[in-house]
Amino acid sequence: MRRGVRTAVAFGPLVLHAIDLSGVSGRRPRLCHIGTAMGDQRAWQAELDDAARSAGIELVHLPLFPMPPTDDLRGMLLEQDAVWVGGGSVANLLALWRLHGLDAALADAWRAGVVLGGVSAGSICWHVGGTTDSFGPDLRAVTDGLGLLAYGNGVHYDSEERRRPLLQRLVADGTLPTSYATDDGVGLVYRDTEMVEAVTEVKGKGAYVIERVTAGEQTGGAPVRETRIEPRLL
Repeated sequence: MRRGVRTAVAFGPLVLHAIDLSGVSGRRPRLCHIGTAMGDQRAWQAELDDAARSAGIELVHLPLFPMPPTDDLRGMLLEQDAVWVGGGSVANLLALWRLHGLDAALADAWRAGVVLGGVSAGSICWHVGGTTDSFGPDLRAVTDGLGLLAYGNGVHYDSEERRRPLLQRLVADGTLPTSYATDDGVGLVYRDTEMVEAVTEVKGKGAYVIERVTAGEQTGGAPVRETRIEPRLL
């Protein structure tokens, strides 16, 4: 998200790219926002409603507080072109999604071709896990992601200095599998379960793949190899 011209916020290139990936044409795109990770803040939903009207997007929210908006979460999601999940507590997000069956509904929507995306917690959730401050100021591993993508995920790689070394340690000791990480403003594009491209809103930012290596492959004794992926500027 970014500051709007006539609205408080506007959808940035990453959100718009997720919608483009759905291939929708000839009508207003349908986008579902899920804000579980920050407690479904109504004020934020209102700001997004303004942004959607300005961009010509048909936006719906899927809150879980105080209750889900429908008994048919799967049906609601299948009507969307794309889903965008906001940041916050990935641990709380995953617990509530499973409590309400939203995890299974999202998996069904993904298999049906709905584009799933998000930022921070909304990125980690689709993976096996990643690094999180959900439990307190000291970063910890989260390893119970939805696992639609069989990789770890590192967010805020350039803006929070403890993220990079922790993710590398988690890959090195096998807590997380091979992981993809992103600087702020960078997105990962998967087709099915294969990472095919990194894209960015900000020139000069990067994406990375972190892989565990064997003793014979180690450079300088490092148990992991980090390779930069140059993103395409949107």
